[in-house]
Amino acid sequence: MESSRARRSRSSRPSRRRPLMYAALASVAVVGATAGGTVYVKAQAHSGAPSVSSAPSPTPEAASEEASVEPVTQPTVDYDKLLADAMESVTVPGDADVSVAVLDLDAGESATYGDAAFDTASIVKVDILVALLLQAQDEDRHLTAAEKSYATSMIENSDNASASALWRIIGQAKGLDAANSRLGLTDTEGGDGMLWGLTQTTAADQLTLLQQVFGDDSELSEASQRYVQGLMGEIAVGQHWGVSAAAKGSAWALKNGWLPRSTTGLWDINSVGRVTASDGNAYLVVALSNGNATKEKGISLVEAAAKAAVSVFTG
Repeated sequence: MESSRARRSRSSRPSRRRPLMYAALASVAVVGATAGGTVYVKAQAHSGAPSVSSAPSPTPEAASEEASVEPVTQPTVDYDKLLADAMESVTVPGDADVSVAVLDLDAGESATYGDAAFDTASIVKVDILVALLLQAQDEDRHLTAAEKSYATSMIENSDNASASALWRIIGQAKGLDAANSRLGLTDTEGGDGMLWGLTQTTAADQLTLLQQVFGDDSELSEASQRYVQGLMGEIAVGQHWGVSAAAKGSAWALKNGWLPRSTTGLWDINSVGRVTASDGNAYLVVALSNGNATKEKGISLVEAAAKAAVSVFTG
């Protein structure tokens, strides 16, 4: 199987200075702050300030200036740039290519590096399960015993036969694409026929999918979210690699994908999931790669990329 794609301020007249005694009694009060980080500040005189008969009364214009509220814009952070800088430290060997995305679930800030499309390999199994759960929700039913059995084997053990069974149940690519359109995945396309592993996706789309599984605003019911999260937290021992490298201890839930190319012998290695990092915050992390000489080198690459992505927020 081969992949076909690799991604006012007011013009301030100088403020008129108050007489010295007024200035000495002035205080600064923070009036408020907007959600965009703009802080408003104004000068405010103490109520007990004495009058000075020799000083002229402020004109209405001056009084207006003194009471004006001037915005102080806070600097914004370019997290995509920070991630690109962090990725400079990641060695990408040979003909390999990598893309990574990260979201701080606590702060709501995200960053993406690379916009190329990659084969999903087995990470599509999360997408297949999400599509199945959406269909079940729409039909107001629970998963059957067989579907649950397939889902457990497909996620925890990455069993391909179980994935194929559920791929058929959801309606193959047509069912997957319909679910993804509803979920907001704009650059993911299901594989032809039974080639679910050749579904094409981007790091940004996979981050969107993870938000459906782990975020607050989801098309999935809370029960469906907990179900997927639980399976992704019980991955078979031999598959404890990938984005989990960016976690503190075992605080992670993930799904990995690996696929050797039949004609080149090169490997697609992908990893997606949620990790709790050293700062105690939860992050959604996606690391996609292709063109790896070996599975082991691909794993090293996605783990380094995952660590670089989380470092953007943890330092």
